[in-house]
Amino acid sequence: MLQDIRANAQGTVSKIIVGVIVAAFALFGVESILLSGGSGGVAEVNGEEISPQELQQAMTNQKRRLIAMMGDNLDPSLLDDQLIQGQVMEGLVQRKLMVQGAKGMGLTISDRQLGAIIGEMEQFQVGGQFSPELYRGTLSDAGYTPASFKATLGDDLIVGQARSGLAGSEFSTPAELSLSARLVGEQRDIRFLTIPIEGFAAQTEVSEEDIAAYYEANASSFLSEETVDIDYIALRAEDFREPVDESMLQNAYQEELQASQYQTESAVSHILFELRDEESADEWAARVAEAQAKLDAGADFAELASTASDDIGSKGFGGELGYTAGEVFPAEMEQAIAALEVGQVSQPVQTEAGIHLIKVTDRREGTPPTFEELRADLEEREGMAQARVELMSTVEALKDLAFNAEDLSGPASEMSLELSQEKGVSRSQQEGLFSNAMLISAAFSDDVLSAGYNSEVIELSPDLWVVLRVNTYNEAAVLPLEAVRDSIVASLTDQRSREAVGEAAQGVVASLRAGASVEALANEQGYEWQVELGADRRNLVVPGEVLQSAFALAAPAEGESSVDYVISATGDALVFELDRVTSGDLQAMAEGEQAALRQQMSGEAGQLLDSEIQQRQRDSAEISVI
Repeated sequence: MLQDIRANAQGTVSKIIVGVIVAAFALFGVESILLSGGSGGVAEVNGEEISPQELQQAMTNQKRRLIAMMGDNLDPSLLDDQLIQGQVMEGLVQRKLMVQGAKGMGLTISDRQLGAIIGEMEQFQVGGQFSPELYRGTLSDAGYTPASFKATLGDDLIVGQARSGLAGSEFSTPAELSLSARLVGEQRDIRFLTIPIEGFAAQTEVSEEDIAAYYEANASSFLSEETVDIDYIALRAEDFREPVDESMLQNAYQEELQASQYQTESAVSHILFELRDEESADEWAARVAEAQAKLDAGADFAELASTASDDIGSKGFGGELGYTAGEVFPAEMEQAIAALEVGQVSQPVQTEAGIHLIKVTDRREGTPPTFEELRADLEEREGMAQARVELMSTVEALKDLAFNAEDLSGPASEMSLELSQEKGVSRSQQEGLFSNAMLISAAFSDDVLSAGYNSEVIELSPDLWVVLRVNTYNEAAVLPLEAVRDSIVASLTDQRSREAVGEAAQGVVASLRAGASVEALANEQGYEWQVELGADRRNLVVPGEVLQSAFALAAPAEGESSVDYVISATGDALVFELDRVTSGDLQAMAEGEQAALRQQMSGEAGQLLDSEIQQRQRDSAEISVI
């Protein structure tokens, strides 16, 4: 329906629809339409909502993880909202169930514990100290507020408590350990020889008839990529740069001089006394007075802060808060700091956070640069600031025009913007502007590729926005024979060489089963051979393919052997003979190996238990996805 409205936005029908909507808003009000009936959640788990904000945040985080993990190898289709939403919603529902289960066990974590954990997290520290500015900035970049981050972290921690407790409750019986040790500690005597593929590849011939027949039979394997020719408008902040007025530069310079790095800065530590639950004002004041008395008696400020302060973010660092030039802390604190000498402790200072005892530990004078020294930086900064304002104004105007335009030539002409073209853009584009995953995803989306609409104006960075339209769709086509001849020859050579080496391996296997020895056959035919007695599952000498296959075979009867072969990833044939199997013995294992086995079995049992509990929670839950 929305696509129909978009396609006919200038028609009579759409105007009637818009008129009805306007009338409804006028008669009944916005809130009665948007807020009446139902909840704002996107899902409900046992009566608890999952909000649209939670879903959007989780989807954004998932996209960031995919981009970070896959980098340039990212398939743009993986960022499709419809694909991600289902996976993310499933994860949110499961997490909600686990949190509910943990809280149902009575598990909790205090605000004080949460604060201590946050204060020790390295991603919020500068020079080994908790930084409130970095903390708030990092959370903001990730889409969290301090309150939502604390709530999320608290839920994660109690879920972790529940899972650790359940996993720790699992154990293995002596009989289970003994049986597992028989398998884990098992040893096998293995002889093997290698039949290299190189000799067969050198003898393989591929005729022109073979090449033509293979090309015809596998034409669908030699398709070029589908591509699109794209019209686009790119808006770059740099394109809106204008010379900066001299008076503006002077004003910017004066503002720069007020910046903290050019002002006198004071290093500050404090001891904070919060009003505790059920604590009277007199008791509160008594705690402050007691601390003052200890300081007057010569107590070390940092040591006292580590034991007496209620500020969990700074008490672990002797109360250190960092430097301020007069604008970091509440006005009451800044006023007291300005009046203190280095090494001096203030009288009690009360703010909304509580009562502070403040100490100035250092003071450094700022030396501002001259105007000419800063001119280039100021011109760059102020010029780009003006350019970004103009850029965003243009972006908003372009959004309106491009949405209903039949193509991009009209908006480009009306706004005096450059309309550019890019030909042959594929889904796996690796170079240029259209190697960007968001642009590729937009170009090959249903709305743009199939329906023929202009894309949204896409933000690639704060300084770069792009709107695009598919001009021409170029279907995948069969590549000419000459373009794929070499790959056909390589494929046929590899295929025939592998067949030949497999036949040779089968002949060796037959000889070994008839009574020949590995050593005799290897020497006779010029193959390398090796024997490994008592090889276990972690053996690094025996090739992995041989080791895996040898341990998959049943133990041979006394006095007999089992013979088989495998083809390695490189195409070599590895023929092996399994002579003897010795079961593992728990008592013969070293104490460290026994402990590792117990830990492994407990971990596996804990994972199984965790999976069963999650499934039980899911089966008994009332889940509604809107």
